[in-house]
Amino acid sequence: MTQRVAATPGLYPLPDWAKETLSDLKGHQKGDLLSGDESEAIVDQYDEVRAEFVDDQLDAGLDRVVEGQGRWDDMIAHPLTVHDSVETGGIVRYYDNNNFYRDPRVVGDLDVSGDVARELEAATELVDGEAPLAATLPGPYSLADLATDEHYADEAEFQAAIAEFLAGEVEALPAHETLFLLEPSLVTNPPAEGEESTATDAIATVADATDADVVVQTSYGALGEKLYAHLVDEADADALGLDLVAGDRDDTVYNVQEFGATDSLALGLVDGQNTLVEEPETLAERVEWFESQIPAEGFDRTYLTPNTELFYLPANKYRAKLNALAAATEVLD
Repeated sequence: MTQRVAATPGLYPLPDWAKETLSDLKGHQKGDLLSGDESEAIVDQYDEVRAEFVDDQLDAGLDRVVEGQGRWDDMIAHPLTVHDSVETGGIVRYYDNNNFYRDPRVVGDLDVSGDVARELEAATELVDGEAPLAATLPGPYSLADLATDEHYADEAEFQAAIAEFLAGEVEALPAHETLFLLEPSLVTNPPAEGEESTATDAIATVADATDADVVVQTSYGALGEKLYAHLVDEADADALGLDLVAGDRDDTVYNVQEFGATDSLALGLVDGQNTLVEEPETLAERVEWFESQIPAEGFDRTYLTPNTELFYLPANKYRAKLNALAAATEVLD
């Protein structure tokens, strides 16, 4: 029988009180964004944000709890923008929305920083065994896509170096049940024809660094057919995360019907960019609709997730969507 798991990959919206306080502490310019050596006062504020994020998830009843990534000013580019071998460049639009990140310009060898591990260790203490922990990192393909290489020889070497860097970050993490690798660029800017295996090899390098379930989470639409098949066969992921909110969801169903699937799946059911809060029954119907299209006996796990990060939403809407995801698993039971 398929296990239904309510979870999110994190990147939650900062509470209003934290936005105001952190703006006062950090300033308002590009140079005032997080650099990895923030003051004690800023660290204390992010500690409070993290505690609130953890409480939100426990109160909702999610089956996996993430750290929440309140410190990630640069969204999934964060692990690079705080690295000593990276210089931050100009402001770049974050995918097709009104958010921006600092261009991480890699100018030296990427060794392990442990920044994300320290965050997750703090979350572990807050969760205190009440729920299994999930870790979140950018996937190597998307992180390389968002960054600028000024050190490595070519694109393939750069992707491989990013993958090794992320694998080292994963090995430094405390115990976790699930690892989300966020890979929106696989949809928005997929590998060129014939280069799919370079991307999947990079993902496999990171996935092989943990014994946890690895979810390769995509966003913003359906994967191309050939790339989807490569991911299923080569990425060593336990689950692919599929966007069922996007208008091309029938293409996603076709991919699974035609090329099979990973042992588990993560279904992007909640719209991470729309303030309309879905009813749990609606989310359950979306799961049942998808599973009814698939000629298989079932999956090990079906993760019920948002289709994108949730930082686009007001704090009250993000909390309501956490509650809806958790309640949907009860409807399905």
